[in-house]
Amino acid sequence: MGSKISKNLLYQILFGICVGITYFNNYELTFAVWIFTIMLTIRNTYSFTLLKYISSFIAILVIAFASSFFYEHNTYDAIRDVTYLIKPIIGFLVGYQLCRSHDIKPFETIIYTGVAIALVHLTIIFHSVLVYKIINIHALRHRAGYFSDFEVYALILALFHKQLNVVLSRQRFWLIVLILAFSSFLYLSRTNFIQFGILFIGLKGYFKLTKKAIIVFSTFLAFTLVGYTVIYNMNLSRNGKGLEALLFKIRNAPIEPFKTKVDKDDWQDFNDNYRSFENINTVRQVSNEGTSAIIFGKGLGATMDIGRLMPTNEGTFVRQQPILHNGFMTVFLKAGIVGVFFLILFTYDLCRQKKSEIEIVKQVNLILLSTGIFLFMANWVLLGLFLKLDNKAIIIGFLLCYKEIITRKANTTDALDK
Repeated sequence: MGSKISKNLLYQILFGICVGITYFNNYELTFAVWIFTIMLTIRNTYSFTLLKYISSFIAILVIAFASSFFYEHNTYDAIRDVTYLIKPIIGFLVGYQLCRSHDIKPFETIIYTGVAIALVHLTIIFHSVLVYKIINIHALRHRAGYFSDFEVYALILALFHKQLNVVLSRQRFWLIVLILAFSSFLYLSRTNFIQFGILFIGLKGYFKLTKKAIIVFSTFLAFTLVGYTVIYNMNLSRNGKGLEALLFKIRNAPIEPFKTKVDKDDWQDFNDNYRSFENINTVRQVSNEGTSAIIFGKGLGATMDIGRLMPTNEGTFVRQQPILHNGFMTVFLKAGIVGVFFLILFTYDLCRQKKSEIEIVKQVNLILLSTGIFLFMANWVLLGLFLKLDNKAIIIGFLLCYKEIITRKANTTDALDK
């Protein structure tokens, strides 16, 4: 028994390392750690469901690879695209392989990993404010991070710990929730706020069409519309501090990714709606290549010409942009409409979890369903699972394997009882 516990502890530590490494914003390092973990934890068998998820991303990669032969692209850009396009596959395998038994305690592992990340984030925030006197929200986010999907998952699992069979004392529960909630809020990420809402509604079971769900959604929609109307009519500055900066971002959020026309010579319009500018340019440049490019993309190494040098978060300047904010548009650029179809197919499959009478499996299904719904939005504004900072693929693989272990154990018990 002692050996089994220590082995599970090793996998939990590896899980924390694989998630935590993504926050260093160094994809080469993340890639190396994830590959090393896969080699260290290789399994003999994998489920059909996992292979089905992975196959969608393999299809995208194959289409992009085949399309590459019809265009001339830089070899380095093509190799870099391969590493980005296989990132979700590697993440699924890492998460799946790190869940080795029903004793792994996946929810506790996610919660406490999230707490550790939150404490580091809060330390950076307090150090920046107290030592460097940084109070501008944009400067703080640049130093401490722009978002943290993982902490939101940890917060949600902590809030629903009872239905997930996670044992927490009252004092520990409130301490964990306060740390995770405060840290998550300080990212001031619109995406994380939406993610929290989707996961919360999902774990409540409101994505199932019932009278109560309709009432909840109607109330939430009305509250959102009234709140947005108030914010939209406020006099807000894009360079504001603290809450004002967040409110300006919220006011601009519904417009930024969906505009069909952006004036690139108006710096305010260009800056505030850059995601739309990327989408417009990508569709135009791919369409100019003809029908084959629209259907199958321009292949590995394809880039979107911004038309000017643009600064990046890493402090460099680029004109040819290989990876866009929008996951759908990035796949469209590399693998065309067919590639986008496979990306949507994966998200649809993730939402269609097989029904179960096992209570804990039902909860995992709700988490995966909510994740699938969130990914539709995350793919549109933050590159989804392809983003080098993203670690949701690990969570998906981890919980998928745990669900299969619990289901298999329950089926074995039923067979013995008979």
